[in-house]
Amino acid sequence: MDETEFWELVDDTREAAEGDPEEQADLLVERLAQLDPDSVLDFARHFESRYNRAYRWDLWGAAWVLLDGASDDAFDFFRCWLIGQGRHVFEGAVHDPDSLAELLDDFDEEIDGDGEELGYAADEAYEQLTGTVAPDLGIPPAPPEPEGTPLDFENEDLLAERYPRLWERFRG
Repeated sequence: MDETEFWELVDDTREAAEGDPEEQADLLVERLAQLDPDSVLDFARHFESRYNRAYRWDLWGAAWVLLDGASDDAFDFFRCWLIGQGRHVFEGAVHDPDSLAELLDDFDEEIDGDGEELGYAADEAYEQLTGTVAPDLGIPPAPPEPEGTPLDFENEDLLAERYPRLWERFRG
């Protein structure tokens, strides 16, 4: 599975789920379980590498503004959700986290921002196909600390200055 196929699968399942991340995860498991185990592992590698790439302080700050706070776990689930939004939103957010203010059409605080189940979809599909736990993916682990410069998430003035568009749309 190449990168284009990865993003097509993400987009197709998001659209079919009408943006609901839990439904998207269920659909992703169904779609992945129709593939061969190696393709599922390829999908998992694409997902994991993007998940690790999004482990950045500036993106965590954007998640903090968007979600009105984001613990370690909440940021993990946010990164899964962000991948589930598709290539355009993901790449835009990694390049300029404040651009999420424009990249997100709708944002429902009840369901959006938490894609925990998306992070397990490939593992579930692999286990369904093989009856075994997925092997190590052979990709470098995430760094112990997020990339970039740490931010004081409790400083609302700093967050409003650093993320003016997100702050205006979601906290203003």
